[in-house]
Amino acid sequence: MNTSKLSNRNLVNWLVDVGIFVAFLVAMAPRFSGIAIHEWLSIAFGAAIVAHLLLHWQWLIEVARRFVSKASWSSRINYILNALLFIDITIVIFTGLLISEVALPLVGIQASRGFSWRRLHDVSANLSLLLIGLHVALHWQWIVSMVKRFVWAPRRERSMPVSAHRASKEA
Repeated sequence: MNTSKLSNRNLVNWLVDVGIFVAFLVAMAPRFSGIAIHEWLSIAFGAAIVAHLLLHWQWLIEVARRFVSKASWSSRINYILNALLFIDITIVIFTGLLISEVALPLVGIQASRGFSWRRLHDVSANLSLLLIGLHVALHWQWIVSMVKRFVWAPRRERSMPVSAHRASKEA
């Protein structure tokens, strides 16, 4: 794969991941955003998670194939964490839909009023904080690398004098 194609793929991955992370932060504060934004953003978050999984599908298949014998310990830990995160987020979204007060009633589906669904939603949402924190920690080097490449480097190039910019490109 050529460098520009890899760079574009990293940019797409990074943008999707940033969007997911921001949506997660806002959705985790329904008192701040309001219940309507919380619900609609959480539905969009679910769609973004699907996009994230599709972007990383090849990695998922490869690690699953090599999990028992050939995968590195870091890949195994990452895979297990991702599986737990997927299960947890699925529970959060499913229970969120079951107790929806705005999004689903808008399309004629009434929410379940059972306390157990709300409790499961709250517990799994709180667990997602821990799991996402671990996920971010495991990918911290990649996150820092992408911020340097797509945020700091372009800003530095724009702030350079034209002659210094030409010299850095020629080097």
